[in-house]
Amino acid sequence: MGGHIAVLANPFAGKGRGRAAAASAVAGLRAHGVEVRSYEGNSAAETAALAVQALEAAPSALVVVGGDGTLSGILEPLLLDVSVPIVLVPAGTGNDLARALGLPRDDAAAAAALALTGTARVIDVGEVRSAGRTTPFLTVAALGFDAKVSDRTNRLRWPHGALRYYLALAIELVRLRPMDFTIRIEDEAEYRAPGTLVAVGNTESYGGGMPVCVGAHPDDGLLDLVHVAPLTRLRLIRLFPLLLRGRHDRRPEVTHRRARAVRVSAPGLTVYADGERVGSGDCEIVSRAGALRIMVPPAEGRPTLGEAAHAAGGPA
Repeated sequence: MGGHIAVLANPFAGKGRGRAAAASAVAGLRAHGVEVRSYEGNSAAETAALAVQALEAAPSALVVVGGDGTLSGILEPLLLDVSVPIVLVPAGTGNDLARALGLPRDDAAAAAALALTGTARVIDVGEVRSAGRTTPFLTVAALGFDAKVSDRTNRLRWPHGALRYYLALAIELVRLRPMDFTIRIEDEAEYRAPGTLVAVGNTESYGGGMPVCVGAHPDDGLLDLVHVAPLTRLRLIRLFPLLLRGRHDRRPEVTHRRARAVRVSAPGLTVYADGERVGSGDCEIVSRAGALRIMVPPAEGRPTLGEAAHAAGGPA
């Protein structure tokens, strides 16, 4: 691969693991005799600006070191310039996109080396449109109880670490009330769907491996819509082990559909995607099919459904 490779790092990803992962990625690439230009953002805005700067230098690949939120935070310039393949070095807390794509999650050098040895895979990007703003995302948009737990976790200042999440979970369990969702799928008539949560997934999992949208594929042009009916606190607690094993789809309280677009609204609605708050109240979530080219291990680089149809002589 000719030219230089740009490495853009979020040193604060994964509670500081991003800096060590970036150093390992850069060292590994240079060991292959590659010219590397490093960029390190100290804020989301600075990282986005550095992504534009890195792309303007026309690298042969852009290696992004960070979590799902780091990559989704710089998607806008990446979607405008699809000529540069993206390489993700997972260094976040959840790394759910890396799970979906089969990327190395514990070896930064191996993940970065996909810039040289990987296969390009074209994947979809989700978009949340809310309050006049459009925010792209890569994994799952959470609406309802799970989004409220994320929101509560972000607002708590004590305790630190995992205990803060557990405290937020306990608070929201005490406050648990069904939400009065209104849902419209594509051009169908809207309908009321009271429930505990709604998840709209471009990939299967969120929260570091919880497969809420079982069977979701990031390259089928569709989003997976999962709705959980109103639950008591005890029934919600009992559902969690099934969620962790991806067996909740068997429950009568859970419905699962696929669509290109869905509109969801509810009083007090909060929307989180890729770990960030992206909307509230009313939102439209759509799939932007085949919008991102990302390097994956050769065995994972299967063609998209459209590419497979084209290769077989059918309509793409």
